[in-house]
Amino acid sequence: MGLIGAAVGAAGSIFGGISASKAMNKVKRNIEAQRRSNQDWYDRRYNEDATQRADAQRMLTQIGESIKNRNRQAAGAQAVMGGTDESTAAAKAANSQALADATSQIAAAADARKDRIEQTYRAKDDEYASQLNAIEQGKAQAIGQAVQGVAGAASSMPF
Repeated sequence: MGLIGAAVGAAGSIFGGISASKAMNKVKRNIEAQRRSNQDWYDRRYNEDATQRADAQRMLTQIGESIKNRNRQAAGAQAVMGGTDESTAAAKAANSQALADATSQIAAAADARKDRIEQTYRAKDDEYASQLNAIEQGKAQAIGQAVQGVAGAASSMPF
């Protein structure tokens, strides 16, 4: 191989290394964008107020309506049948306890939901970190191959 052939080989190695590095940088930017999107999703979902979710609001509204109806029925029964204030108060207390129980269930479901969100986030973040590590390893290999190509071309140059 002559001087020109060695120079072409060295240039090819350098060009190949640069091209690979550019491609890897583009992939890296895409993965970093996905990682930011995952972080945004996590921040939004993890910090949601569970009591403001539509399903929780529906449940609380239904329980509230049920409680109002039962309280009206208890007050009506007291007026018609001559029940005691204690029986009406006991019905209201039971209804309040039902609301408290529903709120506790919403809170427990919210904790379980947060755990699932965190697990999903961590799994995706680990996946993105692994992909980014693989890109850095690929860059190092591409640089190493370019250096070897240049060194090989230089060693074949006639001096």
